[in-house]
Amino acid sequence: MSKKIGYLGPRGTFTKIAVDALFNGDEKESYQNIPECMDAVENGEIEYGVVPLENALEGSVNLTIDYLFKKRSLQIISEIVVPIRQHLMVHPANLDKWRDLDIIYSHSHAIAQCHRFLHSDMKHVQASYMSSTGAAAKYVSDNPNLKVGAIANHLAAQEYGLEIVQEDIHDFDNNHTRFVVLHKQETPLYSRKMDKRGDKTTLMVTLGEDQAGALHQVLSVFAWRKLNLSKIESRPMKTGLGQYFFLIDVEEKMDGVLIPNAITELESLGCGVYVLGSYPYYAYDAIKIHS
Repeated sequence: MSKKIGYLGPRGTFTKIAVDALFNGDEKESYQNIPECMDAVENGEIEYGVVPLENALEGSVNLTIDYLFKKRSLQIISEIVVPIRQHLMVHPANLDKWRDLDIIYSHSHAIAQCHRFLHSDMKHVQASYMSSTGAAAKYVSDNPNLKVGAIANHLAAQEYGLEIVQEDIHDFDNNHTRFVVLHKQETPLYSRKMDKRGDKTTLMVTLGEDQAGALHQVLSVFAWRKLNLSKIESRPMKTGLGQYFFLIDVEEKMDGVLIPNAITELESLGCGVYVLGSYPYYAYDAIKIHS
């Protein structure tokens, strides 16, 4: 049965790579921003939403985290990590003139990630920001008469009929982004095309009374149970100075004993605990994806 999938668009973005890796021939609709996509899941306009959660260089996507804390009605049911590979591309009409470009367009993060290339090989070219790498590729595609290029991924080149003239121009090879699949139900989403790398359970925790050692007590709840935490991050609750919630990733799927008992102990300490999801996670590899 076909599903309707929403994602942070437009076409040709890294989010679209994540969507295509997890879903087959389902109906896919792009949204201009993260809140629009998440609202569409909550309102039933789409069944699943795919949004970025964390980047290895830029850190967490705070808008996603804050909106998840605000909504409380959406569950993370799957995660995929996508390598961020940036390429310089031009319209085929400018293939022989790509070293004489006037402007290179891309998202601000992508331009920052390609600093060395832009300030050595292309230092004579102006870099200009656009809302996304996909939008930059579309603009170049729509303006063959202009001497412009885009920094984007291989999917953008395919989607908009552009030619890649320089591959892998990013500064760091270990850049990756975590994308999560959101749904109104908590049932995990498993991929038939990729091998599972593991399971996670994500918790949102608010502390009880403001007292010395409160965070230490929270971490001890996991430590003595030997529950490995891959991430713990604080975010303001937006209710006043000094008031925070914590996003905690446990490297285990929800079981019948350890994690439920940890939650019970946290609540006995006066903490508020919300389970944001227990789900499988995958790593994208275009070469190894099963047909």
